[in-house]
Parts: sequence; C-alpha cells; structure tokens
Amino acid sequence: MERLNLPEFNFILKTENNTTYIFDEIRKKYIILTPEEWVRQNFLKYLIKYKNYPVGLISIEKSLIINNINKRYDTLIYSRSGKPRMIIEFKSPEIKLNQKALEQVLTYNYGLRVEYIILTNGLKHYCVKYDNTTGKIIYLDNIPNYSTIDY
Repeated sequence: MERLNLPEFNFILKTENNTTYIFDEIRKKYIILTPEEWVRQNFLKYLIKYKNYPVGLISIEKSLIINNINKRYDTLIYSRSGKPRMIIEFKSPEIKLNQKALEQVLTYNYGLRVEYIILTNGLKHYCVKYDNTTGKIIYLDNIPNYSTIDY
C-alpha cells in the first residue's frame, strides 16, 4: 500500500496522576493515551472525516470467541444492514507490521468473516480484501471509502 500520512487532528486530552488520557469520541469516554491508542484515535478520525465511515457503525475492543478462546478485536466496522465488513488491527508505531501481525487479525476473522482487513501502526498501513471462501488475499493500494464496503 502506498504510504498514507495521517493529517493532524485535534483531540481532547487530560492528565491525572501523571497519566495522559484522550477523549474517545466513539466510546464517549477518556482512555489512557498509549502509543497504540494514539494510532487508533488518529486512524479512526481519518476514516470518519476523509473516508465517510459512520461513527455509529464502528465498534471498538469487543470480545469474540475463536475456537473456544476469548479474543478481543481492536475495531470492527459494520455495514448499515449490521453485517461486519472490516476489521482493523492497531499496533504501536514502534511495532513492525509483519506476517505474524497479519495472521493475528486473520485469526479474528475466522468468526467474523469480514471482507476487508486493515493493519496499521500509524506509519504504515496495509489494507487487504479477503476472500473468505478461497482464503485469497488481495493487497489494496488505497483504503476504500465507506460506500465501497457498505453492501
């Protein structure tokens, strides 16, 4: 995927007991500002502002069971009809995106069966279209607009 530089966004921050928090506009609460959370907040704001992803169809850090093991995905995006369409895995900027990271998010997809998968560390972003029948992965050059995945 071509390199995408995320635009600068304004966030509401607060500090308590030497810990910085960021206000998550989707979950409507303050979250500890870790490097991974910085990536999530910036990337989701990009999807909402520039790719027209509806806030109400974005789910963050929910549990799912894969092979009787409780897992937690980072972000899932639904179609307007309620079907899971895209899963996003966020990593800290210092984490290299590799095959192991992709396999992690593909494992989550066994139960979800989404067609689009994004893996990002805030510096590099990979978006793939995944065929759940054949297991074929197609790397996309661009992150699709919401209208492309909502069917």
